[in-house]
Amino acid sequence: MKSNWTVQDSLDHYLISRWGQPFFSINSHGHLECRPKRGILGSIDLKELIDDLKRRGIKTPVLIRFNDILAAQVESLASCFQKSIDEYNYHGSYRTVMPIKVNQQRHVVEQLVDRGATYYLGLEAGSKPELLVAMALLKKDRGVLVCNGYKDEDYIETALRAERLGIKTLLVLDRFAELQKIIDVAKRLNIKPRIGIRAKLAARGKGRWVESSGDRSKFGLTMREIMQSVESLRKENMLTSLNLLHFHIGSQITAIRSIKNAIREAAHLYCGLRAIGCLDLDHIDVGGGLAIDYDGSQTNFHSSMNYSVQEYANDVVSVLQDICDELEQPHPHIISESGRALVAHHAALIFDVLGANELGIKEAHINRPGEEDHSIIHTMYDAYEAVSLKNAQECFNDAVTAKDEGIALFSHGVIDLESRARIDEIFWATCKKILKVIQTAAYVPEDLGNLNKMLSDTYYCNFSVFQSMPDAWAVGHLFPVVPIHRLNEEPTQEAILADLTCDSDGKIDQFIDLRDVKRTLRLHKLRDQEPYYLGAFLVGAYQETLGDLHNLFGDTNAVHVSLGDDGRYRLEHVVVGDTISEVLSYVEYDRIDLVRRVRDSAELAVREGEMTLEQSAELMKRYEEGLSGYTYLV
Repeated sequence: MKSNWTVQDSLDHYLISRWGQPFFSINSHGHLECRPKRGILGSIDLKELIDDLKRRGIKTPVLIRFNDILAAQVESLASCFQKSIDEYNYHGSYRTVMPIKVNQQRHVVEQLVDRGATYYLGLEAGSKPELLVAMALLKKDRGVLVCNGYKDEDYIETALRAERLGIKTLLVLDRFAELQKIIDVAKRLNIKPRIGIRAKLAARGKGRWVESSGDRSKFGLTMREIMQSVESLRKENMLTSLNLLHFHIGSQITAIRSIKNAIREAAHLYCGLRAIGCLDLDHIDVGGGLAIDYDGSQTNFHSSMNYSVQEYANDVVSVLQDICDELEQPHPHIISESGRALVAHHAALIFDVLGANELGIKEAHINRPGEEDHSIIHTMYDAYEAVSLKNAQECFNDAVTAKDEGIALFSHGVIDLESRARIDEIFWATCKKILKVIQTAAYVPEDLGNLNKMLSDTYYCNFSVFQSMPDAWAVGHLFPVVPIHRLNEEPTQEAILADLTCDSDGKIDQFIDLRDVKRTLRLHKLRDQEPYYLGAFLVGAYQETLGDLHNLFGDTNAVHVSLGDDGRYRLEHVVVGDTISEVLSYVEYDRIDLVRRVRDSAELAVREGEMTLEQSAELMKRYEEGLSGYTYLV
């Protein structure tokens, strides 16, 4: 326990000063706040915002989107590349492209296109639905439209027609078989295509998505297929349509060396293609992969990155420049698809804690066993009493052995249920006592290293991991989780988080740390009749679309917030979360049919005297209200 816990202690403990900069901090009230506009005064108190939303009837869990952060991230990425271009006297331009798959929500994509218009932000489509969205949102002579993914003739024809809207559209060959389709459709429509080639580079990414790169990657052309594509285009007198070289070595690339290796290989490929006559090839799309430092450790751990955005831009620009100058080729225009970097920071999921389960009982309740108690209970109590820093390991071993013996005795009917419960109580009290004495130890034996996790409380939270944070479940991805209030108080409870689903995987038991992964999160003790709110941050990339309907928990409420010129927040848009009726319709249940079935059962109960007419009416009222209600607890 630390006396006089301060806001600075919370900033350090939850690493907010590292992963949250420059957007998140703690104010003097001990509330987490968002400063969505870089370099501009003004903040949004998240606890006050949640209280205001509740008064408006908008319930937790709620996803908060900070529109100004979207604008700030577009500006930051463009500014970093422009600084590099100016510093290195690079002759090409830079354009950022948002892959719609990273966050397909309409209001997010619209905000990015609108706020990014100054920087000619474009869109990347990997499917027909995304292509149709991009055509509707992009304006003439603004951002480019990059078309990736599998393509049939309908996809190709639609993309080519986008050119007639004045949208610069780049059809990227992900498979060699697509080239002839593009040639045939382009001739039929009499539209000159802009063609890109996605190359399978030998350079590989670094991190969880490393399999996106290399010889066995899902998409891309081999060097032989690239040469065949060039010859096919030359034969069709369409070599001037080859305008883009594209590569992608994976999402969340944690190590800058991997990026530099890929850029170096791609630069040589670009120069080599120009040297054999591809003189209209003037763009390089470096793909995605720009990472987010989710844990603030600034390492090449899978939830971090060992470089800054400026270092990323510097390396892309400088490597391209050096190789192009050496081989006497013009500097290409640069495109990046850094979707994660654009949108991850802008969204935070806020949810309430419904209750907590504390393992074992308090030490003060451990009484000395009586003469009538079994000897195994006396053995366990002796281990409990003997705990000290010197013999912590020995006492733990004794307690574990005695507990196992006690379980065997109970299974054979030697001791009764009350004695069995007493054994559990003394065991957990012994473990808690050991944990307390080893906290100041210079060395902790390996067997005792997991006591924190073993003794952690379970905080039951009003959300679904599968719906709102699927990467935490599916790939063990780490997101910062922090209380949004009481941050001027010391957190005293080691906890893991359990969601509302009845799935054993519906929990979060890995948390960010500078050195490793923490198995518990230190939180505040719950107070009776007082809400306690946690926030999961940096959840703006991929999570919503990947979320599923496990236990039929649907989309959460979502609000779009911006900071006004007066320094106060504005609620720009509210997206109401799924009702139970809507979620049931996704799995083919019809509201009218459900109501009819329950009404039939109620009528039968009335006829048989099991229910009064008034009780029937109340049941039907509650049932229909339930169908119209939120899928989460209120």
